[in-house]
Amino acid sequence: MRDGGRLEVELQLAGPEHAEETRAIYNHAIETSTATFEIRPRTIEEQLAWVEQHSGAHPAVVAVTADGQVAGFGALSPYRARAAYSTTVEDSVYVAVPFQRRGVGRALLEELLRLAMAHGFHAVIARISDDNEASIALHRSCGFEMIGVEREVGRKFGRWLDVACMERLI
Repeated sequence: MRDGGRLEVELQLAGPEHAEETRAIYNHAIETSTATFEIRPRTIEEQLAWVEQHSGAHPAVVAVTADGQVAGFGALSPYRARAAYSTTVEDSVYVAVPFQRRGVGRALLEELLRLAMAHGFHAVIARISDDNEASIALHRSCGFEMIGVEREVGRKFGRWLDVACMERLI
């Protein structure tokens, strides 16, 4: 395990000025990992639309280094469209490779939990490819509990993927 030491970052609400850097982080995850089940990289127009959708009660946040780089981002998204699910959100956290294992993911997830509480949500769900041990450990360390595994629900890089479902009530 590599560890470059804890990185101090400033957490900010994501805006259009962060679209290119968040897109690069996300596209790297699309192309190299099972952290997302997307298989086609996003265009800048799609990322700008995503930023616009993640404002208000379902915000996106960025972790910005002292020199202005976006080290990672996270977001709260509606869990399901039906009204009875309106107090539940799903989180997502992505950290740029050079900044991984330096506390950025934890800072982002803690901020998302704070925002979820401030917006009156009751449950936060994490759906994580079950081979993503770092994300599972991060969520567990922030109080999430494993609630189940969806077997072979995704297919990427020529293999079937399970999804670990975790939840934290707030």
